[in-house]
Amino acid sequence: MNVLFSSVGRRVELVRAFRQSMDSSRTKGKLVGTDIHWLAPALQVVDVPCLVPRCDAPEFPAVIAEICAAHKIDVILPLIDPEIPILSQHRPEITATGARLAVVTEQAVEIAADKWQAYHFFTELGLPTPKSWLPADAAEIPDAAFPVFIKPRRGSAAANTFRVLDRKQLSFFCEYVPDPIIQELLEGPEITTDVLCDFAGEPKAVVSRQRIAVRGGEAIQSVTIPNDSVRDACLTIARQLPARGPITVQCMLQNGVPHFIEINARLGGGLPLAVAAGVDVARLINESLSSANPAKHLADYETGVYMTRCDESFFIKDSFRDQIQSHHLRS
Repeated sequence: MNVLFSSVGRRVELVRAFRQSMDSSRTKGKLVGTDIHWLAPALQVVDVPCLVPRCDAPEFPAVIAEICAAHKIDVILPLIDPEIPILSQHRPEITATGARLAVVTEQAVEIAADKWQAYHFFTELGLPTPKSWLPADAAEIPDAAFPVFIKPRRGSAAANTFRVLDRKQLSFFCEYVPDPIIQELLEGPEITTDVLCDFAGEPKAVVSRQRIAVRGGEAIQSVTIPNDSVRDACLTIARQLPARGPITVQCMLQNGVPHFIEINARLGGGLPLAVAAGVDVARLINESLSSANPAKHLADYETGVYMTRCDESFFIKDSFRDQIQSHHLRS
C-alpha cells in the first residue's frame, strides 16, 4: 500500500503513527509526502518527499496526478482543509492513475467546509448543535444569549475566532472576521472523534478523545474516552454525509449532552492517539482498498490513553534541498 500524504507540513507524529500502524499489521509500502516548502518537518520522515505548487495553483491537480502515477500511489490522504475541495473537483484525473482519493464528494465537501451548512446538516439530522446566526440576522440574537462566539464560516486552525461579550463587540467583529458565523457559546469540554470509513461510506472505527489543552487550534493534550451518545451520532453523521476514508467530528458537551459544531473531512491531527489506543488504521484502510473481506464491526480502542505533545527539531543541510528539488516527480 503506497500512501500519499498531501501537505504533510508539521505532521511528523501523524506520519510516524501511520508507519507504526503499517508495521504492526505487516502492511508493506512507501509513504510519499508533499509540501510547498522544503523545510516542512514531516518531509524528513516520509519515504519519498516531493515539492508541489500551492493547492490553489492551476497546475496543482496535474502535479498530484503525476506524483501518483510515478510512485504507484494506492490512496491519497490530504492533511489540510483547503486542498479537499480541489482534490474532490479533480477526482477523475487523479483516480485515473489508479489512486483512491480518501475525500468526500463535492456536496459533502461543502457541508464540511462551510460551518453554516454544517449547522443546518446537524439540525436536519436531529442532532443538538449550537444556535447559529449570520451577521444579517445579528439583531435577532437575544440579549440573554451573550456572550456568543464568532468565527469564519470557512476557517480552520482556530484563526479569527473570538468570544464576544456584547452587541458593541459583535458589531466590530462582524466587520473584522472574514465571512463570519455567530454561534451560541458552549464552554465544553470539547470532544473530537476520529471516524474512519471504507470507500463505500461504512464506518470501521470511531475513536473519541477529549481535549485537555489546545495550542493554535490543535490539541496538545488529549485522552481517549467512551461516550455512546457521541459514537452513535458520529455513525449517523458519517453515513449521511457520506464519508469516504477519514473524517473528524467535533462537539462540545453541554450538561452532558454533545452539541455538534464541525466536521473536518480529513485525517485529524489526533490520529497518533487512535493508533496508540489500539486502532490499526493502516490495516483498515488497506482492507478498504483490497478485495479482502473487511471487518463487519467497529474496531475496539482502549480508553484512558493520554497524549501529551512536545516540540521536536530537525537539522537539515542544503543537500536535502537540492535533493528534493531534483527528486520532484522523478524518483
